[in-house]
Amino acid sequence: MNELSQFDVQTTDFEKPITGHPKSRYIKPRRVREIPERMMKYELAEKLAKDLVPEKGLRAFVFLDGKFIAGDFIEAWIVTHNIHVKRLTISTLSMSQANVDSLANLLNGNFVDQLDLVVSGYFFSHERGGLIPYIYNRLDVEDKFQLAVCDTHCKLAMIETTSGQKITMHGSANLRSSGSLEHICIEEGRELYDFNIQIQECIIERYKTIKKRIRTYKNELWEIINPQ
Repeated sequence: MNELSQFDVQTTDFEKPITGHPKSRYIKPRRVREIPERMMKYELAEKLAKDLVPEKGLRAFVFLDGKFIAGDFIEAWIVTHNIHVKRLTISTLSMSQANVDSLANLLNGNFVDQLDLVVSGYFFSHERGGLIPYIYNRLDVEDKFQLAVCDTHCKLAMIETTSGQKITMHGSANLRSSGSLEHICIEEGRELYDFNIQIQECIIERYKTIKKRIRTYKNELWEIINPQ
């Protein structure tokens, strides 16, 4: 008889052999902690920003009306709740001039210490003479910004706060409105953030477009040029 035939999905006896025999090949899955998930529907970014509190363990799934602008939500959420962001990393297929201005507001308002933006090669090629120069002009200030270009279709926004929260936003929505029904998931948690940021860091390092000076303390620089 197949050992799985005795598997009772209603049981609470986790981490023991399914059949009760100590040498069984199959074990029950580990119990995982359930996080309450909020399911929402919103038309406008500013309203969601006010209603969604950036608390520890936050997880929300949101359907978005075609008027919803995801880029506006990022700015509104950070400003509304006065979130000091250590690092904001965004990967998007495309964006608008208003999105660029929104990110500039966060940098100039000292809400964000570091901004990394990954855009698609398709967007870069079509906006080479338009939004790309505008992005450099508005966002490349005080060495806080990096732009990477690659063949990406990801829609991600990752926020690491100075208070230690790690927030990941992902879904179907680019930064600008599409006129279509969209969705986003917003989750606070180290595991999901660390997994995604590791991948984005590799992309940024390989496909970055801004040459940045090396920041280091004087004694560290001396050790580099004068190894023992």
